[in-house]
Amino acid sequence: MGGGDGNGWVMCDLGHDHWGLNGAAGLLIHHRDAEGTSHVLLQRRSRWSHQGGTWGVPGGARDSHEDSIAAALREAEEEVFCDLDALRVQGIYSDDHGGWCYDTVICAADSRIEARPGNWETDAIRWFTLAEVGRLRLHPGFLATWDMTRTALDRLVLIVDAANVIGSRPDGWWHDRAGAVRRLRDRLAPLPTAGIADAALPGEADRPGLGRWYPEVRLVVEGEARAVEPVPGVTVIAATGSGDDAVVAAAMDRRAGDIPLVVTADRELRRRCEAVGATVTGPSWLLGLLDARDGMP
Repeated sequence: MGGGDGNGWVMCDLGHDHWGLNGAAGLLIHHRDAEGTSHVLLQRRSRWSHQGGTWGVPGGARDSHEDSIAAALREAEEEVFCDLDALRVQGIYSDDHGGWCYDTVICAADSRIEARPGNWETDAIRWFTLAEVGRLRLHPGFLATWDMTRTALDRLVLIVDAANVIGSRPDGWWHDRAGAVRRLRDRLAPLPTAGIADAALPGEADRPGLGRWYPEVRLVVEGEARAVEPVPGVTVIAATGSGDDAVVAAAMDRRAGDIPLVVTADRELRRRCEAVGATVTGPSWLLGLLDARDGMP
């Protein structure tokens, strides 16, 4: 199917009319400054467009060949001039109306990137603090989900105790520990772009209700595995002393709003990580997730 095949009105199971035959998607860009204040980049729709004069996120109909991320980025590129390459996808919030869904793709920026209107649909584009958003005239669809999406601007940070995870399976890792860690690293590498379904995350994690998370991955290594190199998608942290100390330090090294999830089966390390505000789960969760993705029994 060609581009634009999603354009058109459709009625959802709730009896509401929506634009987008295949659903729709929008891009919510946020930045958290050094003081911990969150800012979001919002678009004011042109007066002559649908819901003109209201503030929301750039977005529109999803074409049949697109996923939500591709659709949101395409719509943002059409409606707003900004550096989309400077963004990191963190999660997707799905507003399901039954038979029709609007996906808000949440992206983080390291700074308040410059932006300006890109086409006739956009009258203005500006950064606002969360408090300022509450004083704006918001697009009804954005307003309906704002209370949820504003709590979902946090980043999931996955911290993996490499020695503990590879040691949980008797697969011969002791013959080549560095090689086993490299294999684990390579299996972790797709997670920041493929994401993790919220339903697949440990049930005890304290987090808002996104449909999918795109984590930052930190792999903590020690001993002979300290020579393992980082790859795109995985930051490798080489412990200079105790591996447990390095895991705790990685859990503490976070920005306001980050959600640290530590993978280890070590009971004392679990206690220490929980004491600094991290959620902890065992290697069986992570390996089960990777096995299911890779089609392994």
